[in-house]
Formats: sequence, structure tokens, C-alpha cells
Amino acid sequence: MDKSTLNSEGVIEKPELLPEEPLQELETTRVKTQDAANPNGSVEEFPHSVFSNSMIVYLTFLLGYLSLASSLTATIYFPIIDLLSERYHTSVQAINITITLYVVLQGIAPSFFSPLSDTLGRRPVFLLTFTIYLLAGIGLVANTNSYVALILLRGLQSIGGSAVLSLAYAVVADIVPHSQRGSVLGPMLAATNLGPCIGPVVGGGAILVSGNPRWCFATLLIFGASALLLIGWTMPETGRAVVGNGAVEAQGIWATWWQLMRSSFRHKHSGASSGDVEQVSKNSTVNGGIDPEPASKTGIEPVLASDDPNAGKTGRGKLSAPNPLPSVRLIFHQDTALILWLCATPYAVWYCIQASIPLIYGPGYGFNDLEVGLSFLAGGGGVIAGGVIAGRLMDWSFRKTAIEAGFSPDKKKGIDISTFPIEKARSTASIPIMLISMFAVGGYGWAVHTRVHPAIPLILQFYIGAKCTILHQIYSALIVDIFPSSPGTAGASNNICRCTLSAVVVAILQPVVNSIGYSWLFTILALIEGLSGMAAVWTLRKRGLEWRKKRIGQGIKCR
Repeated sequence: MDKSTLNSEGVIEKPELLPEEPLQELETTRVKTQDAANPNGSVEEFPHSVFSNSMIVYLTFLLGYLSLASSLTATIYFPIIDLLSERYHTSVQAINITITLYVVLQGIAPSFFSPLSDTLGRRPVFLLTFTIYLLAGIGLVANTNSYVALILLRGLQSIGGSAVLSLAYAVVADIVPHSQRGSVLGPMLAATNLGPCIGPVVGGGAILVSGNPRWCFATLLIFGASALLLIGWTMPETGRAVVGNGAVEAQGIWATWWQLMRSSFRHKHSGASSGDVEQVSKNSTVNGGIDPEPASKTGIEPVLASDDPNAGKTGRGKLSAPNPLPSVRLIFHQDTALILWLCATPYAVWYCIQASIPLIYGPGYGFNDLEVGLSFLAGGGGVIAGGVIAGRLMDWSFRKTAIEAGFSPDKKKGIDISTFPIEKARSTASIPIMLISMFAVGGYGWAVHTRVHPAIPLILQFYIGAKCTILHQIYSALIVDIFPSSPGTAGASNNICRCTLSAVVVAILQPVVNSIGYSWLFTILALIEGLSGMAAVWTLRKRGLEWRKKRIGQGIKCR
């Protein structure tokens, strides 16, 4: 398409095109404009995002690091349950209540914060939640013997750290089109999933070296402080309701501290006018303050048109009362209910395995505290591998489905998700994975029940961790895909379902084990997850697009 334009002197100019970067290959917005020089109108394309490839790579790993607030904070706690019981002069069951409360709040809190980020912006919500997380960490380090304070502070820590994953999915939706999200989600979740690996090792090591759980809480405090600083100094605003596709100037708290400081410094020492300072801020906002390029070099001039992603954006978000109801309402639609079940069941099964590891390998196999912590590494390695595999699988299956459906995934043109069979694209290979998983999860239960060599259950942990991550990541991406205008709200629905189901499983774990043992517990879990999951995938592939079109036709959105 020829995008030549006339300048003020009547000379034809050709704007420079964006470099063809693999992460921004697809899904531009086409806007029809009219002016005196172009009375018939021309089509102008807007990329999904103007963030540079290097910035997207940086955000990928930054989001992975920030998401440790969810996984690390939860898993570091498991090896120190007995120590906490002694430290706070209470029972193990009482300490388990703090875990249940943590998981419950982990499901509830994102339903307030994530929808808020869709209107206020991602960056202010990240700053708010990590400030809460940091304050809770300070309190936990200072608390010495109060069980009530432990419950309250762990709840506050859960509130601060639980929204990060749904916010991270929303940021990915902001900056990367559907066809390329696997390339970002894979590395991001691989970094995130270091939490299940290093958390138990840190917890077990703290017991072995010091015998004091405060070292675990101090580790989380250091992490929270570093995360807050990284957000403040380097994380740009990406919310499409605030900065569009990233070309709109972020202002005030929506700009990074680095941008604000640099603009203030230049204004003070060079005598720049306020307009000059604003232009400096605008040029630096697109790339989050890291190696910025002038906006003119992007070849993009925002057009005030209804389809322009930057039209009407001011660089400031809108504060609205947090409303969890839209996240709850999504659960009851036919297509979203199936997707959320497919997100929640593998997560709950994996959480059940994680919670039972100290009891299986401690009393069962006679491992010491450090060895129990190290036994988490097998599953953690599988989780990391699963994140990488899921990312590649998602991108491959999207391209394959697009070609089969008559779309062109290799050209810079938008894919209309309202007519694209995204359910089929995301669910490729799910049924074989679930079928094998039934034997792996059931086999794990019988392996630990019969006390076979620990290498066997550890190998099974690796596979189960990988498959749970693959399934959870795929369907977490799908729930965001089908609600592109409110990814934070959709992500919060995911949190509600997976955390609620996990809390129920953890709450009944020990009573069920006492009644029927690990063998039948994991056999039942395998059958429920496998059979219901395969039925859900089959139904979603057959009816998902039809149900989604019907829902869109009825005007049902995330609000």
C-alpha cells in the first residue's frame, strides 16, 4: 500500500515504515482518513504497538521478575510450616489456615485491581500493589511471636502480590498482537516459574542455617523493594485506554521516574520552555525511557478517527471505583466457563502436589528440611520447560489455524478475532496432553503410596509441572484473547476461579489423605481433571466460536 502524503509545500513524502520486528508482525489497525489533499480517503495503518522490540524483550523479563511476587511468596512458605508452628506456638492446622487465607485473597484481590488497571492504567496499579506488598513484608520481618499478626500480614502480602500475574497478562495484551503472544508469554512465565524452584530451597535453607523463618520474610522484603524500584524507574505505561498503542505521551504518575527526572533536569538547566519539556517527555515515553527514538521516526501520525487506537487518549488514566462484579459475571457465560475451568483445574492439581511435597518426602521418605526444599526443583524444572514449550506451541498453532481458516498470518494486516477460530488455535494438542496427564497424576499417587524409589515421583513431578503450565498458560492467554478491550478484567476472572478451586483442594487435602491415602486422592484428581478437561476442549472447539459470536451480538462485554 502506498502511504505517500503531501507536506505543507506540496512535496510528496514517503514516511519511514516501522522495521519488521518479529514481535510486531501482525494486527495493525486500519483507519480511513479524509483531507483536502486526499478527498477520496486513504487507509492508514496503525501497528498494534509502537514499543520497540528491545523494550518488549525488557518488559518480558521484567514482568517475569515481578510475577515472582505470586509464585515465590507462596512456595517459600511450604517448607517452614512446622517451624512457624513452633515459632508462633500454634498447630500445623492453624498455620495451614494462613495458607488457605492467602489463596482465597489471591483469588479475590485481582478482581478489584485488574479491572481498575483497564481504566486507570497498568503502571499506577503496579505501584500501588507493590507498595502494599512491601509494607506487608516489613511487618512480617518485624513480627516475632504474634499469630494474629502473621495471619493479617500474610493476607496483606497476598493482596499486594496476587494481582501481578493478571496485570502481566494485560500488559502483554497491550503490547503484542494475538499471533505473537506465545513468544512473550513463554519466556515471561519461564522467569515467573523460577518461584516454585527457588522458593522452597530458600525456605528449606533458612531452616537449616538459622532455624528462623524471619530470613524467608526478609528475602521477600528485599524482592519487594527491588521490584518497586524497577517499576518506578523503568516500567512504561502500556494501558491502551491511557496511551493507545504507546504513541501517546504518558504524563504525571503514568510516566517513569526516570522520564520525569530527566525532563525536570533538562528544563531546569537548559531553560527549555514547557512545550519543549513536553516534547522530550513524549519522545521518551514510547520506549519507556530506554534508548528513545523521536516519534517522527516511527512513520506514525495519530489520526482522530474512531478506529485510531490513539484517538481521545490523554496519557492519563481515569480513576473509577473498583468493581469486581464484571470479573464474576464472566464466569457464567458458556464459552468463558469452559475456558476458566481449563485454566483452574491444572493449576489446582499442581498446587495440591506442591502443598503435599513436605509431607510426602519428609515423613514418607525421611528427607531433611533442605532435601525437602530441593525436592521442589524437579517440578519447578518442569514448570519452566512447560512455559517455554507453551509459548512455542501457541504461536505455531495460531499460524497453522490461521492458514487453515484462510487468514494470512505472515502479512501486516489485522486478524478479526470476532470471526477467527481462536479457540481452535489455542487448544491444539490439548487432548493428547490431558490423556497422558491422567496416567501421570494417577501414577504419582500410587508411586508415593508404595514408597518406590524417590526418582520415580520426582520424574513424574517434572512432567506434571510441565503439562500443568502448558495448559494453564494456553487457556489463560485464551481468556484474555476473547476480551481484548478488558484484559485485566478477564485475567481477574481467571484468578478467581483458579485460586478458589486451589483453596478448596488445599483445605480438604489432609482429611482426604487421612481417609483414602495419596493413591486414591491423585487417582480421583487425575480422572476429574482429565475427563472433564477433554470434554471441555471438545465442546469449546465445536461450539466456542458460535457462543462467542452470540455473546458479542448480545453486547456482553467485561463491564
